[in-house]
Amino acid sequence: MIEVTPLSRVLKLLFFGLIVKPLVLFGLGLNVFHRERLPQRGPAILAANHNSHLDTLVLMSLYPLGQLHRLRPVAAADYFLAKRWLAWFALNVIGIIPLKRERTSARHSLFDDCYRALDAGDILIVFPEGSRGAPEQIGELKRGVHHLLKAREGLAVTPIALHGLGRALPKNEALLVPFNCDVVIGEPLPYTPDAEEFMRQMKNSLQELLRSCITRRGDD
Repeated sequence: MIEVTPLSRVLKLLFFGLIVKPLVLFGLGLNVFHRERLPQRGPAILAANHNSHLDTLVLMSLYPLGQLHRLRPVAAADYFLAKRWLAWFALNVIGIIPLKRERTSARHSLFDDCYRALDAGDILIVFPEGSRGAPEQIGELKRGVHHLLKAREGLAVTPIALHGLGRALPKNEALLVPFNCDVVIGEPLPYTPDAEEFMRQMKNSLQELLRSCITRRGDD
């Protein structure tokens, strides 16, 4: 597992303090609902829908700068480690936990780094869809988050609905378009042994949270 070094902590503080938080505050006009539901310490798991590269940055910006080193986004190794400069930035500044999505990956060790992070008291950020989907839509959810909960008794996952970020920075686009965006934080979902039922509950929760987004009015 990639350890969070003192240098990476400083780099993360500078990046989020000087760039990300001002961007979120002044560029997006972010509406945050039920912030009190955010887990303030780990081990914990945040699970959100995924439409934009902004998703991770916005979720991390909800926390004070002093807690950023405890936030560990789980991200696709084949994308974020493909280029040397991107790999360095993702690992040392954002602090991702790279996850191999190839079918050849050993299932028994796929989530080892996630378990180590949870055992260290970190907060994981996961996107159950696995990749960015169509703007403002929720795709099929993968069962990785259920595996994480199954292995850590007593842990729950906090669902979070994001709306507007898929239009502010769509997939395959590099230019930020200022849109008002919503973040709606749901009640924690406890583990249930039936994976299919658990994933159905999570998708229902995300869809219900999306319905309360004020920027969604008029989408239907």
